[in-house]
Amino acid sequence: MYSIDSPLSFAAESTPDAPTCRLLLGDSRLALSQLKDESFHTCVTSPPYWGLRDYGIEGQIGAEPELGEYLEDITGIFREVRRLLRPDGTLWLNIGDSYTSGGRTWRDTDKKNPARAMSYRPPTPVGLKPKDLIGVPWRLAFALQADGWYLRSDIIWHKPNCQPESVKDRPTQSHEYLFLLTKSENYYYDHAAIVEPTQDGKATRNRRTVWPVNTEPYRGAHFAVFPPALIAPCIKAGSPVGGHVLDPFFGTGTVGETSLRLRRNCTGVELNPEYAALAETRLQKLRLPTLAL
Repeated sequence: MYSIDSPLSFAAESTPDAPTCRLLLGDSRLALSQLKDESFHTCVTSPPYWGLRDYGIEGQIGAEPELGEYLEDITGIFREVRRLLRPDGTLWLNIGDSYTSGGRTWRDTDKKNPARAMSYRPPTPVGLKPKDLIGVPWRLAFALQADGWYLRSDIIWHKPNCQPESVKDRPTQSHEYLFLLTKSENYYYDHAAIVEPTQDGKATRNRRTVWPVNTEPYRGAHFAVFPPALIAPCIKAGSPVGGHVLDPFFGTGTVGETSLRLRRNCTGVELNPEYAALAETRLQKLRLPTLAL
């Protein structure tokens, strides 16, 4: 079984067959400072996207009025994450893109996607035009690279069951980015743990950079949930059994659940009390973890 442990240290009885999970309620910009240097093998996370969702929390990341402020906030958090990673640690970062608001200050509901409604919209960034694709993932990737991270891979999360869009002047978005960044030039990466079958199914090959993974809602409570099938390869490649996984944007706890099932310890930070409560309930229902994912 697992335990929801103290926010300051792993349980002494933690073993590969009894991993632990810590859940810190608070803002990652402050909570990460409580954790020890070089104590995690990998970080697997998906921060709030800029200007796309209103989580109803004052000062929330993603609601900054300027794109530059958002990039600074995220870069600062991952600077702290870099301190927490072992020298051979990795960061797996999922981030989606968005379009300029065109001067609109709110967004209406969409019958195909009710969660898109927002009471605010950030202004169009300087230098961009109405209807421009902003390019947030690459802007963030380059900001992290400039801050000292090694940018090792851009993985395309292809969503076969993507959300429909009411657009007629461009293709419907059916992908997001998953970046692999590392703390050092040499790092832990278990490529054999995530090999994929060849096209004829007779052998295996090194995993490619396009990952078809369906989206999965979690009981309708968190409309931006991370699917376990996307998370599992990151955890398996980025940490050994019994290793330690960090998620500074824990949400409803999918990274925690997946880590425990893969016999890894996990620490998560979540700002929204409702999501944290859902995560805690979800984790408490787990039985012995497996390596089946």
